[in-house]
Amino acid sequence: MPEKMSRRKLLASASQAIAAGGLSAYAASAPSPAVAPRSTKGMDYYEKLGVVPFINAAGTYTILTASTMPEEVQSAVALAARKPVHLMELHEAAGQYLAQKLHCGGALVTSGAAAGLTLGTAACITLGNKDAIVRIPTDMSELKNEVIVQKAHRYEYDHAMRNCGVKVVEVETMEQYGNAFNDKTVMTNFFNAVDAPISREDWIRVAHQHGVPCFNDAAADVPPISNLWNYTQMGFDLVAFSGGKGMRGPQCAGLLLGRKDLIEAARLNNSPNSNAVGRGLKVAKEEIVGMVAAVDWFLKQDDAAMETEFHKRAQRIADLVAKVPTVQTKIFIPPIANHVPHLVINYDSQRIRTTGLEVMQKLREGKPRIELNPATGGGPASAGLPSSPDTIVVGVWMLQPGEDVIVGRRLREVLQAALQ
Repeated sequence: MPEKMSRRKLLASASQAIAAGGLSAYAASAPSPAVAPRSTKGMDYYEKLGVVPFINAAGTYTILTASTMPEEVQSAVALAARKPVHLMELHEAAGQYLAQKLHCGGALVTSGAAAGLTLGTAACITLGNKDAIVRIPTDMSELKNEVIVQKAHRYEYDHAMRNCGVKVVEVETMEQYGNAFNDKTVMTNFFNAVDAPISREDWIRVAHQHGVPCFNDAAADVPPISNLWNYTQMGFDLVAFSGGKGMRGPQCAGLLLGRKDLIEAARLNNSPNSNAVGRGLKVAKEEIVGMVAAVDWFLKQDDAAMETEFHKRAQRIADLVAKVPTVQTKIFIPPIANHVPHLVINYDSQRIRTTGLEVMQKLREGKPRIELNPATGGGPASAGLPSSPDTIVVGVWMLQPGEDVIVGRRLREVLQAALQ
């Protein structure tokens, strides 16, 4: 079973590594195989602020500003910025549109997957009760406040639930799971990206036998495109996705999908409602429109075509670095989260006298700057990606056209220079 690593730990590790390299801020590159970046007029504030963009050979990590938006999404955001609308009307209209598109009872654009986890938890606690909405998280008397989670699914995003005043109850076996339900149980949470002893189907079945809703944190789990409805149709009452990863919407956007009554309850806990736990989880009109446009764009894509394109990029890099003695490459697709081709590079460290971390640092310090996947050099093994001191991991799906060749040549130069 692959090493389990939460997204927060992964991002914290990446942050430390980047800080060591002197990179003060980040900007992602356009990832689409079919869409080139749109020419825009105006001040380049990255240049003005002294922040140097990089080639994103890592992936859709938050600290690396995740993905960038396709041209049609950027255009929708720019157009939305020009005119004011009533925010609640926009939220409601967007939710109805997305629920129909994604085959679920209700939908809410959130400020990210973690925000969806907070709002979904609040929805299960309050169920639309305005008094309860005001009371959480500090006055939980007479409110259900226990969330059941498998031990393998404990992560720092528990805090997104605990923001609502809940207690996390940990289980490991089916027997423990069945016995954990009581009159304080308000929700169960399933972390979709990590294997655990209790399956999705059993998790849902037992919870529903006790009349308790199930949440699924599937933040980074598209593609495949069908996951946008697979989990709600499986029976999960609420599912959260990040909007700024595979769907390539605004980074500060996400989706909360599921039962219509729970989505409506989540909306009551959300901004712009003032006296609510989600008041700070504001989603602007540009982000709402951008998220809807991103879903429209994503639904027009093809899983097989995307995988083929990403495989080609990985192979181009592999062909370039394979010219260095002892280098071996393989293309690896994580089973769930970030389910796209990645290139894994290994070499004989007795011949090539460098570590993966040193290679990462040299690429980060070069011109152009290049960021490799955080699993490089024994870093956090996100989504089961291989990780060891002499392993280099390249995420290819956020590369702009032509950048695969740049990455391959630069990797070859650095490895060749370390050859003895």
